[in-house]
Order: sequence, then structure tokens, then C-alpha cells
Amino acid sequence: MLLKTKPADVFVDRHNGPDAAAVADMLRTIGVDSLDQLIDETVPAAIRLKRELNLPTALTERAFLAKFKQIAGQNRIFKNYIGLGYHDTQMPAVIQRNILENPGWYTAYTPYQAEIAQGRLEALINFQTVIIDLTGLEIANASLLDEGTAAAEAMHMFHSQSKKKNATKFFVSDLVLPQTIDVLRTRATPLGIELVVGDHRTADLSDEALFGAILQYPAADGQVFDYQDFIKEAHGHNLFVVVATDLLSLTLLTSPGEMGADACVGNSQRFGVPMGYGGPHAGFFATKDAFKRVIPGRIIGQSVDAAGNKAYRMALQTREQHIRREKATSNICTAQVLLSVLAGMYAVYHGPQRLKQFATNIHAHTQLLEKQLASLGAEQTNEAYFDTLNIRLESAELQQAVKREAEAAGINFRYFDDARVGISLHQNTEASDVAEIVAVFAKVLGKTASGSVELPEEVELTWPAGLVRESEYLTHPVFNMHHSEHEMLRYMKQLENKDLSLAHSMIALGSCTMKLNATAEMIPVTWPEIGSLHPFAPREQAKGYTQIFNDLEAWLCEVTGFAAVSLQPNSGAQGEYAGLLVIRAYHESRGDLHRNIALIPASAHGTNPASAVMAGMQVVVVKSTEDGNIDVADLKQKAEQHAANLSCLMVTYPSTHGVYEETIIDICQTIHQHGGRVYMDGANMNAQVGLTSPATIGADVCHLNLHKTFCIPHGGGGPGVGPIGVVADLAPYLPGHVVIEVGHEKATGAVSAAPWGSASILPISYAYISMMGGEGLKAATQTAILNANYIKARLEEHYPVLYTGSKGRCAHEMILDCRQFKKAGIEVEDIAKRLMDYGFHAPTVSFPVAGTLMIEPTESESKEELDRFCEAMISIRKEIRDVEEGRADAKENVLKHAPHTAATALTHEWTRPYSREQAVYPTEYTRSAKFWPSVSRIDSAYGDRNLICSCTPLEDYVDQEEQLVATDKGPSY
Repeated sequence: MLLKTKPADVFVDRHNGPDAAAVADMLRTIGVDSLDQLIDETVPAAIRLKRELNLPTALTERAFLAKFKQIAGQNRIFKNYIGLGYHDTQMPAVIQRNILENPGWYTAYTPYQAEIAQGRLEALINFQTVIIDLTGLEIANASLLDEGTAAAEAMHMFHSQSKKKNATKFFVSDLVLPQTIDVLRTRATPLGIELVVGDHRTADLSDEALFGAILQYPAADGQVFDYQDFIKEAHGHNLFVVVATDLLSLTLLTSPGEMGADACVGNSQRFGVPMGYGGPHAGFFATKDAFKRVIPGRIIGQSVDAAGNKAYRMALQTREQHIRREKATSNICTAQVLLSVLAGMYAVYHGPQRLKQFATNIHAHTQLLEKQLASLGAEQTNEAYFDTLNIRLESAELQQAVKREAEAAGINFRYFDDARVGISLHQNTEASDVAEIVAVFAKVLGKTASGSVELPEEVELTWPAGLVRESEYLTHPVFNMHHSEHEMLRYMKQLENKDLSLAHSMIALGSCTMKLNATAEMIPVTWPEIGSLHPFAPREQAKGYTQIFNDLEAWLCEVTGFAAVSLQPNSGAQGEYAGLLVIRAYHESRGDLHRNIALIPASAHGTNPASAVMAGMQVVVVKSTEDGNIDVADLKQKAEQHAANLSCLMVTYPSTHGVYEETIIDICQTIHQHGGRVYMDGANMNAQVGLTSPATIGADVCHLNLHKTFCIPHGGGGPGVGPIGVVADLAPYLPGHVVIEVGHEKATGAVSAAPWGSASILPISYAYISMMGGEGLKAATQTAILNANYIKARLEEHYPVLYTGSKGRCAHEMILDCRQFKKAGIEVEDIAKRLMDYGFHAPTVSFPVAGTLMIEPTESESKEELDRFCEAMISIRKEIRDVEEGRADAKENVLKHAPHTAATALTHEWTRPYSREQAVYPTEYTRSAKFWPSVSRIDSAYGDRNLICSCTPLEDYVDQEEQLVATDKGPSY
């Protein structure tokens, strides 16, 4: 008997849902003979790639992890005392295992459907409370991308709010973190804002052109200043004041809010999140209540559900930036949810006492180090400090000697241009570490270190009285009742059980691509070789990361057809912005400063026009035809009309309507003929990989959502990564960085605080491409198109499909038109909420067309799961028909009351005109695998009228939650 040998453990078979038999069955349902025929009928021949992707041969999971261990092993883990906003910390193991490594948390979607997102919404309320309490301000958002971005958002917000006419200057203390100043400068230039960088102690705030200022607390060199007089003077001149701060220091230092600050920004990395060579970490933004309707990012608020129970939701959604389009003051449309959850849980687990103890121990070790270095004759220049010392040396030669000796001992310090050495201690610092540091200086200075170095039992705060914190913080019970691991474990599991994620069922969100986040892809994220590096460590210590960056950039160039890639943007919206800055810089280099018109289709996601405005462009909207495509005649007319000033076209491909527009090459050529460049929004890149490419259709720039196409999990609304690819003549203008050289000849400024953005999650996409290979990536795209067209074939007799290609096919997603149900009083929102009773998250609601559902199944879903979803949708259509034909009451029906909680079903008297069984067990599957929404439908209007954005008092601390989202306004970038 002969047996054939072939690989038995192929990753592509794990990633793609349908097996060969299922594929054959699905093709019959669709009405085609082969997968190739389906692709030929879907993707226009003119844009098909002429060759296969040239990528390394696919690896098995075992082979990949072994290879990647060797790559990561090239990174050298030093003890880092560099500071500058990044510090060594310790993530509690109970949080790492049960949140960071738990698909129940990291595969969830943005909490637009709040009734099935109560767990992470409560976790985000905890985070907001931490920020509000420690900063001393009245309202905080649910996180921003990083500290630099948060500072830039504050500058932009106050520029828009200033009552001073023609005020275009923003004062920046020269002791603000250098990377923050870099991002501020990038953001300010296109908006016509002039940064005035200087010493806050001598600044002239009387200049009528000033509208605001930003300070660092503690300062970038570690000094701690009392800013109360500065803030009072600034307010006297009608200036807004932003304070960038360190959260842990605020357990000991007077809060910025108590000093009078108008806003406070920073980075929560220090709350248990590894440095990860720069990210991801949750930036934060707190401000006064007066600015609640203009604060960037998302705010989680408390409301009530239909039963009157407390519930959480995303508050004030109409102020979200991507809804306001070109009138937005920001393009932020997502958050760092998973990271803010981790930071919030760190505060829950440790509570105010332990947090203060961490800060006390850090300060005590810093005092100890100062004393020890003073005994060697070293001069320390910071009069008041929290965790950072500045050591002034006599010469640059002496400084270099310290650097050599420190690195030989596996230690990194910060080195200033004036021969100073900065040393920032952290949570994990021990007395033995202090002794190691002292030994380095002793050797260089030719002195003998004193004997044993021991931490004293008590430490005295020697700061001025105005700097010592006296106000309370984190007094809410949630921060004072989960300090044993058992209680913490149960609390996190309780919240997890309230959230629907990919661990439960498919999340068929159009434009959001909720595909498999394979375990093998996730494993390296928590390796110390990936998490322990400081982003400003010498590059020779990060050779593993360098290989990851180089390989990933090369692979993404192959996939896109472009010449160069920047990995710096840490969200899709940041990628949009970075891409437009590259186009802007290109035009300016040619003397075409007047080219500022961006043509944007009416169907574009709202971040497109928002990004264009932020990049200093004027938006001109291009019409759509009745079949949903770009109106080519209108585009040509507007391109010609604005030819002298045309900067670019922003276009999504395949279109937001789920169609490969056959005129795309003509569209791109038209823009080029009139001197413009083409920016392609990469939201739907997962329908291109291996079949076509941005370069093939004629684009010059695109961003790629690694959290969509390349498998980085959504994490409940973040993190994301949005790198950009560009053609050769735009490559010199890719983002740069003020601290670390990233190698672009005419680099634009930084768009993220860290040189390579969210570096520590790039291994996820690296793993995906490594294990799929070129053939596997192409197969994934083909399977995504197959799955979408299969759902279309099953549902089109029940729901009208709004747009298709010329041969009746959809791309990787489709739009179901639900508007005709309004005649019977059924809204698309009712369908979304009813799907929860069937165990599903709704598809994208009312985007890009109001009253519709946009469905994207992804390649990772099996035929069985697709069928279960289709059966749920068909069953709901029957329920709608019962209303239409009078068999169900127009108001008291199963859709209008959805979702149904266990408490609702178990009520003693059931008075509704449909059965409990129909309410909660609409299918056989739900009997055996029921996901129970934890709250009934949420009242959004009530929550907005009664805005509560932090933890409520103990008497209200009930095990309930809420949320509603009137409509999902589009994909999370």
C-alpha cells in the first residue's frame, strides 16, 4: 500500500474557514463552476495582477515560532533608565493571562452595540475614572493613541475654541518631551499654527497671537515645577493651558486640575503595560466639563436600559469626529481600548494605596541614588524631582565614558547634548539596581562607592508644600475591593462574560474585517524580547526589531506594489493623515504650495475629509451614481475645474459599497493628468491582496489597516496600526522622528510619539504573512469573496442587495437594504438588536447608506457559521413579515423589545404578545449555546441628557450595564 506524503499542518487551512467540500457546495449555491470563475466575474480583468506574490514560503506554526524566537533573540534587553515617557513596569500575571492573552477580550469589536459590550464599557469607565481622579479634571475620554497625539489633539481643540481673533501661536515649554514637540510641530504646520518653544519661566504670555500653552509635569528632564502662577497668568491673557503629565507621579504630586489646567494629557504605559519598543499604549485626555462636546476621542457614559437598569454606552456620539466629516477638528475615530482596559485594571488590582506605594518606592530609590552619587562628587541639578535625576558631568568625554561603562553593564541612560546624564527610575527598581548605577559612575569618576546600598524605611518629601498632593483619589469601591488575585480574577471574568466576541460567533462587520486572530500570531507579543525594549534605546540593541521592520516593509511593498512603507502611523486614521502629509510635502517640494484641493467621494468614510482638513486641504465632494459608484463625469469635471490647485483624490477600493469599480484606472489617470496624486484608503485591502494592488489601479499612496487585513485584533476598539505605502517619488517624504533616525531623506514630521508606532504588535502581522505565504494570502482574498457572495446568494431573496458589480457579484462585503421595513415601523436598529437574541453582533448599521446593513463575513468563517448567520437573518425577515402582515403587533413585537435579557425572560408575569421561547430561543442553536445580553435596549438620549462618565457611588454600583448605539456610524479605523 502506497501512501502519499505532504505537509499535514498547513496554517492556511486553519485560517480559512471553508474546507474543499464546503467550497464546492457554496459555489453551487452561488451558481458558478469554480472559484476562479467567481473571481473572474468579480474582479475586473484590467486590474488583475499579472504574477503571483513573491513572498517567502509559508511556514507552519511550529516552524514560525522557532524562527521568530531566533529573530526576537537578536534584541538585547538592557535595564532602561532613559525615561522620556517610557518606563519599565510590571503587568500583573492575572491581568496578562486573563485579558491580554484572552480572545474573549482581544477579539471584541468597538462597543457600538452596547448591550453586548457592557464588560469592556465598564472597564473603560474605570479607566476614565482613573484619569479624572489623578488629573483632577472633570471629564476624560476612553483613551487616545499616545501622548504626542493627545497633546496635538489638545492644541487643535483649544485653537478651535479660542475667542481671541487671529490667534495662531501656541507656546510649548522646551521641557516638553521631544517626541511630543515633534508631533505638535507636524500637526501645527498644515493648520497655520506657529509653535513658540521656550522656557516657561521667562515666557511672554501677553502676545495677543497666543491662544494656548503646554507644559510637562514632571518636566522632560525630571524637574518638578509649580505651575500655578504660570497658569494663572496664562488665564489672565485668555490662554488655555495643557499639562502633559505622568500618571503615577500624580499619586504624590498636586494634580494639574488643582493647579488650574484646562486639559491634561499623557500616556498610561506606566500602569502595567510593557514599553514594547514604543507601543501600543493608551494615551489619555482629560479636560473641564465645558469642553465635553468638543473633546476628541470616545467618551463612555452611563445611561439606563428599557427596564430602568444602569447601563453603559458611548456617550455624545454625534460629536464623534468621523461623523462631523470636514467640520471635524480631529480625525480620531478609534481608541486604544485593550490598552486602556489593561491600565484601568492595573489600578483596580493595586488600588490607591499600592499605587501610592509604588510611587513612594520609586521616589525613595531616586533619593537614595542622588545621595549615593553625591558621595562620589557627582552634581545633581534637579531641585525637585519625582523619579529622574540630572547628573552634570565636566565634559562630553566623561559622558561618553559613562555611556560605554553603562552599556557594558547592560544599562541605558539618557544623554544630553551638554554632557548631562539623565537617570529615570521605575516600579521595578531595587536597591541592587541603584548599586549597579552607582558602580558605573564610581568607575568612571575614579571613586570608590560606599558599602551596601539599602533603601531606608522612611522617606521625606522635600518638595514645596504646593506640590504635595493632599486630595483623595480612586475612592470608588471598584478600586478598593479586588486586591486579592481571586477577587480580581472573578471580577475580570464577570466583565468578560457580558461581552460578545469572536470567541462566541462571527462578527460580520462591513469595512471592519473581524477575521481570525490566530493564537500562534499572538504568542510573541508577550515575550520579553518584544516587550522590554525602550523605544529610544540604541538601535544596535534592537536588531531583532530591525529585521522585523525590514521584512514587514518589504512584504507590504510586494503586496501593494509600492516602493516604500512607513510603519509609524498607529491607527488607520493616522495612516490617512500621514499619507496626505506626504502628498502635501511632495507638492511643496515642487513649489506647488497652492495645491490644496482634495477630491473625496460622497460615500467615503468620515475620517477621509477630516484627515484632509487636518492636512491643510480643502474638501471637494464627488457625487455617487445611483448604482453607488463614483460619478466619473462629476469627478472629471471637478478635477478639471480645480486642476490648478488639485492636490489629491482620496478613494477607497473596492468601494465602500462593496464593489470593484471598473473605472478605477480611468479615475486615477484623470487625477494624474491634472497634477494630483491618488490616495487609496486601505480599509478594503483584504479584497485586493494577491488579486490586484494599489499600484496596479494607479494609486500613489495607501494606508493599510494591519488590524483588519493583516490580523492584528481589534481589541474592543484598539489597538490598530495604519502603515502607509508610497510610490518611489514620494518615499523621501515618509514620516521621520526627532529622537531616532528612521532613514527618510526629506522626512515629514512624526505622526506618532514612537519611531515605529505600535512596534510590539507588528509581530502579529509578521506572523500572519509568514505562515500564509503568497499563495495563502491570495487564497484568503478569494475565500473572503466566496464567503460574501455565498451570503449574498442565500439572503438576496429575503433582503434587497443594494449594490453589485456588472456581473451581479459583490466584493468581500455587501449592503442589505432594510429601508422598506420602515413602512411597518421596523428600523434597521431593531434588526441589529434582535440579532443579539440569536447570538450575533450586528453587521455595520447605516453606513455608508442610512437604513442598511453592511455585511462582511471574512475568510475565516466556516460554511456552518455562515449558514447559522443566514438562518438568523432569514428568521428575522419572517418576524418582520409577521409585523408587515399584521400577525404581530406593530409596537409590541419581538424586534422592538430586543434584545431580551435573562431577567426579562424570567419575570414572573409575562405580558408580551409573543412567547418567552420566541424571545430568547429563536433557534435550536441558541438553546445549547445561548449568549445572554446583560442589559435591555439602552436609552441613549437619557445618557446624553444626564452625562455620567466616571464610576458611580456605591449605592448605584449594581451588576448591570447598558449601551445602545443609535446607529453604527461606520468602521473603526
